[in-house]
Amino acid sequence: MKIAFKMTDRFLKIVRTDLNRRHPYAAERVGFIACTVTPLPNEGWIIMANEYHPVADEDYLNDWTVGAMMGPAAIRKALQIAYSSGKSMFHVHMHEHSGRPRFSKVDLSESQKFIPDFWNVQPDIPHGTLLLSHNEVVGMCWVPDQPIIQSVTDITITGSPLLRFWRNA
Repeated sequence: MKIAFKMTDRFLKIVRTDLNRRHPYAAERVGFIACTVTPLPNEGWIIMANEYHPVADEDYLNDWTVGAMMGPAAIRKALQIAYSSGKSMFHVHMHEHSGRPRFSKVDLSESQKFIPDFWNVQPDIPHGTLLLSHNEVVGMCWVPDQPIIQSVTDITITGSPLLRFWRNA
């Protein structure tokens, strides 16, 4: 299945700038990207990043076992955005290195707990998570009626220069 995620370099810069801010106790920042989606004719989706929503300082839990732990208020706010806007939601965070990032076991287990909740408010569209490094982006996507989590297969950052990251489906 082809899942193409697209955003501008300006948008990505806004996200990176926010994720690089210090937090009083969390080791990293997280946020949500609201996206419009278009189904592809031969099974797949085009996902376009539209709005970035940082998790508010007060919505982090003070949990030293992970880099950042969102509290229930952060999830509720993101669910409300998805419900009100009709948009797909992608959780986003960054690992502080260059090269292709990899989701940690905690990233995978925590995402599997809350990403499917977005189907309660927008059941017919995909939702997912993005992971940034200093120079690359990878993603995972939960697609309606698909039992297996899908990799985002094509990430395009429009701007100068144009950047594209492909992954095997």
